[in-house]
Amino acid sequence: MPSSVRPVDVVRVAGGASAPRRDVAAAEEPLEIRLNGSPFIVTMRTPGDDEDLAVGLLLSERLLGSDPGTGRIKGLSRVVPGSDPNQVDVFIDDERAAKALAERRLVTVTSACGVCGRQSIDDLMRGVPRLDAGMTMASAVVARLPERLRAAQAAFEETGGLHAAGLFDAEGTLIAVAEDVGRHNAVDKVIGSQLRAGRLPLGDRALMVSGRTSFEIVQKAVVAGIPILAAVSAPSSLAVDLAREANLTLLGFVRGDTFNIYAGADRIRL
Repeated sequence: MPSSVRPVDVVRVAGGASAPRRDVAAAEEPLEIRLNGSPFIVTMRTPGDDEDLAVGLLLSERLLGSDPGTGRIKGLSRVVPGSDPNQVDVFIDDERAAKALAERRLVTVTSACGVCGRQSIDDLMRGVPRLDAGMTMASAVVARLPERLRAAQAAFEETGGLHAAGLFDAEGTLIAVAEDVGRHNAVDKVIGSQLRAGRLPLGDRALMVSGRTSFEIVQKAVVAGIPILAAVSAPSSLAVDLAREANLTLLGFVRGDTFNIYAGADRIRL
């Protein structure tokens, strides 16, 4: 059984009758991310792709960056499993690590939380780059993204309880996908995998998420250089504001052949 699911015993009720049966549930366990050997944050996540999750989260926190010339991750020396399965050690530039550990408000981040340890919204907005990527996508391709993402959600098929994030090219080909009980974790995992592979910035990719779009998900897309972000549900008002400020194309309620464009309509070919 994959690490993303756990067996559970349930009582199934149907037609007024009940019977015991074995089912599966989406796994949720804590992950401690450590900086240079010191505790940094504990996040609730679905086990799997933990190194990608850690790197993606630290990218969105802007403790890591990418060098487009070499594909190397700026500030990172190595990322390794910790002393137990629910721990990852990330070793970065000493100055960055010391500053982050001194300023971080130590919290346990739930699977529903994006950047809960940040000190203020102003901190999140500071230094947000404006996206100039010229990628465009046909509206017919946008309409197919949810179905293609759903088809790649292996763990969701078993549990019905996992979110997903997928990266697509302009023709709608799925490039990378990640699942997690947390929407933000799924985004961190898929972006972290690309950062570790030296592929950032992702100016020729669209990000599709299974759920609503919050400010934090828009922020993660912007930091990764992703010009198009689509979701099956609604964005928050702050997500719309940031998308417009950063020149990101933000799509919501992508269902069937309909969707709303909240920002960056010029990238969608009708």
